Amino acid sequence: MGETNQQLAEKLNKAWRFFYKRGYVDGFGHISARTEDPNKILMTPHELSADSRPEDFIEIDLYAGPDGYGVKLPSELPIHLEVYKARPDVNSVAHFHCHSATSFSMSEHDLKPTYFLASIFRDGIPVHPDSRLILTEERGKAMAETLGNHRAALLRAHGIVVTGGNVEEMTAGVFIMEDNARRTAIAASMGEFEVLGDEEMAEIEVELLKGGPFGRIWYLCESEADA
Repeated sequence: MGETNQQLAEKLNKAWRFFYKRGYVDGFGHISARTEDPNKILMTPHELSADSRPEDFIEIDLYAGPDGYGVKLPSELPIHLEVYKARPDVNSVAHFHCHSATSFSMSEHDLKPTYFLASIFRDGIPVHPDSRLILTEERGKAMAETLGNHRAALLRAHGIVVTGGNVEEMTAGVFIMEDNARRTAIAASMGEFEVLGDEEMAEIEVELLKGGPFGRIWYLCESEADA
């Protein structure tokens, strides 16, 4: 049996507060989760402060359009809608403008795993070439096509999109992606830096995907959100 809307809303609220306190929400950003009804999601409204509550999250139909909810929805709602439509394996999505990760979309360097936890991005992080806001179904579909079967994507000179099989996995993915980018930038400031090889990432990934690190990051999220 899946999680109820109330349980999902409580998790999304914890994740949102965690992201806000970490500085990932710099006036922009939104997160969502698929409900027990696979054609409906819960997500942040257009404006949501650090003092959020579970009841602030809005249930949205993937095929009904943005109107009729009594509250303004994020303008880049198509990011979420088109990823969920294209990826039945995805049950949570985040979009932020995180400084470190986004900077790689504007540099000559690809964002590759240098820190061991980033082995969850072993298959790469593609860069969507369109820097415009994802305001339409057409742009959302194009972005989802760039994402493909990857866990995350960069939007060139814009931001990040991170997916997960659940809220905890999405939260960990955002945290690890930005953390890996920051550590890589520090290493690059010292001179040449190394990225992890595919063989060693394959070995690390097996252990990471058993859930241990995801659980630790979620514990950190809960602790900080409730502080």
